[in-house]
Amino acid sequence: MAKTWYPVIDYALCTECGICITRCPHGVYDPAKAPSPVVAHPEACIDHCHTCGNLCSVGAIVYVGDDTGWVPMNGMQESAESCCSYRCEASSEKKIAVEYLYLDLQTCNRCIGTDAVLDEVIATLTPALKLAGYEVEYNKIEMKTAELARQYQFLSSPTIRVNGRDIFQSVAENGCDCCSEISGADVDCRVFEHNGESYEIPPKEMLAEAILQAVFSRTESGCSCGNYELPDNLKSFYEGKKNKSVCSCGDNCC
Repeated sequence: MAKTWYPVIDYALCTECGICITRCPHGVYDPAKAPSPVVAHPEACIDHCHTCGNLCSVGAIVYVGDDTGWVPMNGMQESAESCCSYRCEASSEKKIAVEYLYLDLQTCNRCIGTDAVLDEVIATLTPALKLAGYEVEYNKIEMKTAELARQYQFLSSPTIRVNGRDIFQSVAENGCDCCSEISGADVDCRVFEHNGESYEIPPKEMLAEAILQAVFSRTESGCSCGNYELPDNLKSFYEGKKNKSVCSCGDNCC
């Protein structure tokens, strides 16, 4: 642990996107203050960890005690550190960060259903993981904008990650009537494949197995962070949603 190394926020630059809070694997920030980043546990920060600084899109984070020559890259740093430092020493800390990334929890049956199943799975697994000495953090993050989707390198909705890694190796999709209605465009959303079957809402045993494999597996998947581009499918969703929100009907529209 480092007491002379911790992040400092320039609140004049900060846009309160919340990414530093949800992506910190060491519990440095106070989640109760989200989306405003409050450094509640500076002693928990790890020497030379630049995870939150590399993710910050406006360069609002610097570090006390930093003599490495690192400079803020406005969320665009593409070195190995920018993508993989999210996992730096996380396993030795026995912290498990589960993230649920989604497009909509008001209308989309797929996102709503997966959310309910994931809640139940996390509630079931957490006591056993805590008994084994793990600390579990569970966050839900709505991918409201294309910019936020790019920051999280979002591929498909919904997505479940453990310590920054998708719990499923492949992405399969089919047409989603709900998200198509939201955006006014043809949008595909994720389907989950398990034991030869495809599910728009994954079964509990599928999620439980995948999460436990992600927690205990010692095999690291390859890093592709530097190659990310927002998928055309998501571009259509965000562009359609934006266009649909612009009223062009005249004075008597709304």
